[in-house]
This record gives sequence, C-alpha cells and structure tokens, in this order.
Amino acid sequence: MKRKTLHTTLCILLLAFTSQVSYAQNTIQTPRAASPASEVSQTIGISKITINYSRPALNGREGKVWGQLVPYGYTNLGFGNGGDNPWRAGANENTIITFSDDAKVEGQDIAAGSYGLHMAVFENGQADIIFSKNTSSWGSYFYEKSEDVLRVKVSAIDNTLTERLTYDFVDITPTSATVALDWENKRFPFKVEYAVHDLVVQNAKDQLRGSTGFGFQGPLSAAQYCVNNNVHLDQALIWADQAIALQKNANTLGLKGRVLFATNKNDEAYAVMDEMVDHPTAQPNNFYNYGGQLISQDKDQKALALFEKMSKRWKDNVFAQHGMARAYSALGNFKKALKYENMVLNNPTLPPNNTPAIKNFISKLEKGEDINP
Repeated sequence: MKRKTLHTTLCILLLAFTSQVSYAQNTIQTPRAASPASEVSQTIGISKITINYSRPALNGREGKVWGQLVPYGYTNLGFGNGGDNPWRAGANENTIITFSDDAKVEGQDIAAGSYGLHMAVFENGQADIIFSKNTSSWGSYFYEKSEDVLRVKVSAIDNTLTERLTYDFVDITPTSATVALDWENKRFPFKVEYAVHDLVVQNAKDQLRGSTGFGFQGPLSAAQYCVNNNVHLDQALIWADQAIALQKNANTLGLKGRVLFATNKNDEAYAVMDEMVDHPTAQPNNFYNYGGQLISQDKDQKALALFEKMSKRWKDNVFAQHGMARAYSALGNFKKALKYENMVLNNPTLPPNNTPAIKNFISKLEKGEDINP
C-alpha cells in the first residue's frame, strides 16, 4: 500500500513538473523591464560592426558599479564553472559582437564572425576586452579562457553620468570606428579598423564574376574606385581594359588614360586620351578634364590645342571658354585669358552659384596672376 502511495505521489509530481515545463514553453513573450535588449551597428566602408546586448540601469546605484556591481578583475561568480570569470559587458545572455569582415581590434587581427564580448575591469582604470568564440552562454558564468579568440587591453576614460549601459560608435573615419561602452561615469573604448580598399576591391572581383561583369559599367566603376583612391592601380588597369573591350567610348578610354597617368605611364596616357577626344561619344567634360590634367603636367601648349578643338565643337560652352582662359593663363597670356573669362561671366548658361568664382578669376587675371591651381 505504501509503495502504491509513493508511486502515485511520484507520478503526480512528475505530471506537475511536466505541466510547468509545457506551460513555460508556451507562454507569450513579455518585455524585460530590468535590462532590455538592444542592438547597435555601424557601417565602415562596405563592412559592418553589430553589437547585441542587454542594458542594465543604475537605479540609484551611483558609485556602486565599478568594483561592486561589476567586480574588479576576474572573480568566482558563485555559479557556473566556478572559475576566474570576467564581466559579461552587459546583462542577461552573452553580449555578442559581430564583424562582417576580417578586421583589426586595437591593431590586432580578428576574423569575420560573431563573438561573445566580455570585459575584466581593474581598479587602476585598465580593462581587458575579451572576444570569445562562445556566443551561446548566459552571461559569463560559464566563461572559459580556452575559448578566447582575442584579448586587448584598454584604458577607461572618465565620462558624463550614463544611467543605462550603452554601446556607441565614436571617432568614426572612412576606415575605422571606436566602440565605446558607457556606464555610470566610465567609458571603455576600443578601436576597430577595416581594410576598406582591399575589401572593396575583393568584393568587386566577386561581383564582376556575376551579371555585373557583363556590362562595361561594372569594370568601369571598379576601376574608377581604384584610381579615385589611388589604390590597386594594376588591377584598375585590368578593369579599364575590360571595360573598353565591352564598349569602347569616351568614358572607358578616359578612365584608362587616368589610370595610366596615375601609374606615370604618361606617353601611353596621352595616346589613349587623344583617342578619347576624337571618339564620337566625347563630351565637353571629357575634353575639360583632360585639359586640366595637361595643365597640371605643364603641357600648356597641348592643353591650348585641346581647348581650341573643344571650342570649335562647342563654341558657347562655358567649360570650353573657361578652358581657353586656363590654357592662356598657364602660358602667361593674361590678356587673352581675361577675354575668355569675361565670356564665361556673360554666358547665360553659367550657373549663378559659379559667378563669384569666375569674378575672382577675373580679378586675379587683371592683377597678372595665374588662375590655375
């Protein structure tokens, strides 16, 4: 009888436990009032940094965060693996940081991917920033040093009072950003950098293997990026030739000329650019840009001949008139340069916002000063 009663009791307890688990699994999602979840991200070039974290608040605990609520150094948290654990750098589950591409953190390499983000804060104001390959744990209770991918050391900065823990991105440049954790009166920053130009070029190579590579615009835009930023010029020349092979026009020829100038292959560049201005697709901007390039290289007579050719084709074009003024100014003939610059000033197609610059050029020419940069 006792065995039957015990068996019945165990069955009841088991059913009750099963019912509770089933109930927990089927409840609705409710807000986390204490430490709500958040996500922040920053794009650098064509790459992105994303941080998923939970945001605890001070709730009147000013002066009790560092060294108390967040213990200094590595401590036994009293639960989990019972080892030397850092701080979870947030609340609730792992704080997770994701790099879309290979990056550098404080000058050290880290591969693309997601990482558990932890910190060990020290009384002297320094902190270890830890990137762990474990992203699925609750906080840092089960942190294992053997799972570290990277550790960097940073120094805290005194900061204005921040009620709720916040990650932000500061000191943003075209190739980097500083990740900043702000809470209470401290900021913990670490710099993340991407090799933006290398990534853009590699991405372009990948894209040009697909449908983007079937039109001249794809390799044209890739080569333009390289020459505009003076990077990967050998690859830019390959792409320029690909663009010309797909469609020879003034833009593809002009781009190849720019790449050749950038690699100091000037004689080859002149030949390509001369072919460009004779091409039926040539427009005033093709002439004008080439003429400016010639003046910058002290090829002033060649520039004058080019702008004369341009003027015959587009007599009333402001760029043709201004080009003539620039060429004569470069040759020191300020009287003739002034004649053409006055034509620009009186040209009805001159955009009004350009009028002050033209008046300034006229003033310089009247003083016998060259208007070329």
